[in-house]
Amino acid sequence: MRHMMSPLDLTVEELDNLLHLASDIEKNPDKYAHACDRKKLATCFYEPSTRTRLSFEAAMQNLGGSVLGFSSADSSSAAKGESVSDTIRVISCYADICAIRHPKEGAALVASSKSGIPVINAGDGGHQHPTQTLTDLMTIHSLKGRLSDLTIGLCGDLKFGRTVHSLIHALIRYPNIKFVLISPEELRIPSYIRQDVLEKHGIPFVEMERLEDAMPDLDILYMTRVQKERFFNEEDYVRMKDFYILTKEKLSLAKEDMLVLHPLPRVNEISVEVDDDPRAVYFKQVQYGVYIRMALILTLLKWKEEP
Repeated sequence: MRHMMSPLDLTVEELDNLLHLASDIEKNPDKYAHACDRKKLATCFYEPSTRTRLSFEAAMQNLGGSVLGFSSADSSSAAKGESVSDTIRVISCYADICAIRHPKEGAALVASSKSGIPVINAGDGGHQHPTQTLTDLMTIHSLKGRLSDLTIGLCGDLKFGRTVHSLIHALIRYPNIKFVLISPEELRIPSYIRQDVLEKHGIPFVEMERLEDAMPDLDILYMTRVQKERFFNEEDYVRMKDFYILTKEKLSLAKEDMLVLHPLPRVNEISVEVDDDPRAVYFKQVQYGVYIRMALILTLLKWKEEP
C-alpha cells in the first residue's frame, strides 16, 4: 500500500505516468466518471482550508466516489484529545483512502504508519504540500509541454513558503532548470535549501531583490505572498512591499509566453488588472489541481483501465 507524503515519493517515471493520467482525465472526463463507484474518500482537515479540501472532494465526486470527513479539529474527536494514530485507525474502517491536513509537521507520516488505507498528505505545517506541487508541475507541463529547459522565477516569501521549497525539490530532477530567487533579504531562501539542494546538485540560481530586474529572462514566474508580520520593522516592509506586486507595467517586461503561477490565496501581490492577461494562469492552475488529485486517487487505489 502506497501513501503520498512528499512529491519525492514518486520517481520521475511515476510522476510522468501521473501527469499522463491527469491529462487523459482532462481530455476524457466521461471515461473516469465511475472509476471510484462505491469508494469513499475521508478528508481529515485539522486546520481550515478552502481550495485543497474542496479540490479533493470535487476530485473524488468526479470519479463517482463519495466523501466523508471533518473540516476542523473542533468538529472531530481531536477536540476530546484523540490522537492522530487512533483517528486514522477508525477512519480506515469507514473509507478507502484519506487526505489529511494537520498543523503539525510529520502528522501525516504518523497517520500513514498506522493506517489501513492509503494516506495523502494535504499539508503538514510548514513542511510539505505535495498535491500543490503536483498541481504546479501539471500546470507547467500542460501549458509549456515540458518540465525541463526552464528559467523559473520564485518571488515573495521564499523563507517560509512551503510551496516554493517543495517545487524546488521537485524541479531539480529535470535537466536544464535555472532558478531566479526574488525576495527581500529578510525572506531569502533558507540556507539549507541553498546549500543542500541547489548548490549540492549544481543547479544554477541567482538571487535578486527587484522583480523588474528578473522579468525579461523568465519562462515561469511563481508568485507568493509577502506577509507584513515576517519583517523585523514596518519601515522595511513599507520600503519593500511594492517590489513584489505584479502589475501590468511589470508584466510588459516579460516574454510573450511566460506563465504566471500562484498557489493562492492572493492578497495584493498580483494586481487584478493582470487577471485578463493570457499569461496569468493561476485560476487554470486550480482546475489542474482537480485533475492531478483525481489521478493521484486512482493511482493510490491501484485503479486499472478496463481492456
